This record gives sequence, structure tokens and C-alpha cells, in this order.
Amino acid sequence: MRRLVSLLLLAVLVTALSACGTKKATTLHAATEGTYLDLGPMKYQVQISRLLNPTDREDREYFAGLPAGQKLAPDEQWFAVFIRVQNESGKPQPAADQYAIKDTQGTIFRPITMGKENLYAYRGGTVGPHQLIPVPDTTAAQSTIQGSLLLFKIPVKNFENRPLELEIDNSSIPNKTASVDLDV
Repeated sequence: MRRLVSLLLLAVLVTALSACGTKKATTLHAATEGTYLDLGPMKYQVQISRLLNPTDREDREYFAGLPAGQKLAPDEQWFAVFIRVQNESGKPQPAADQYAIKDTQGTIFRPITMGKENLYAYRGGTVGPHQLIPVPDTTAAQSTIQGSLLLFKIPVKNFENRPLELEIDNSSIPNKTASVDLDV
């Protein structure tokens, strides 16, 4: 009798555990950078975010392709978000096409579109099956950051309204937004 009860309990336990593995958890918000966010079949990860300085030798290349006339006002800073995108599905998928930084007061900042000569800029588009942005063996993928650049201009006063949150939207997936609190 004990053996029968033990076998029944074991069967119930195995069934319960196997059911746990069938549902994939999704993460649409992260409190820190580095966490993978799930937006449709794609995974998004902020590799790092930080202030950029165009006069710093290390940062200079990130400003290649900056549109003419894009200058900082005296009260603004350049802010970079480096992102990695992964298509985990077996078919091509559109990457997110809308990114914004929002502060706690609801102020929204959009990234600046960089010229084609910028080897680090996020381009989006269609990502092949089991492929990445940045594409392996490109300058952005081979850098120490291993992410594609989203460049923002943000007034210094808005850095006080933390956490700044990066919102990620894909127009092909309505009513879902992924977001991550940025380290500033």
C-alpha cells in the first residue's frame, strides 16, 4: 500500500513538474540592465547605457554619421544605450522599430537617426532565424560592448528624474511594450 501511495505521489509530482516546463515565462520589464526582455519572438538586452563625450578619444567613433546641425545645448548631455537583439525563432522577424527614454515626470526622448557611416548605430529591420543585432563579425559586435548604439540628447536636469526607462515597441506587436530601468 505504501508503495502504491508513493508511486501515485511520484506520478503527481512528475506531472506537475513537466507542466512547469511547458509555459515559457516572459519578461517585459527589468529593473536593471543586462536582463533579457521578451517582446514577441525576440529578446532584447541593454548591454550598457552611459553618457558619451564627443571629445573623448574612446567615444569619438560613436558620433560618426551624426546629422548636420545636431549639437548639444549648454544644458544637454549625449546619452547612449547599447542594445542587443536576438531572434530565437526559426523564421525571420521584425526587430523593434520604436525606442524611447522616459523619465519619472513623463518626459520622452527619442533616439537620433545616425548616418550609414556609423558602424555602431542600431538599424533594426528584419532579423534572420536565430540571428542577432549587432550582426556577428561587425564592428559593433566585436567591440567590448557588443551592442548597437541608440544615441539620445537629454537635458542635464532630466537625469534627476530617475530612473530613466528605455521603452521598446514593435509596431507589428500592438499593445505590448518592453522596458528597462537604465543605470545612470
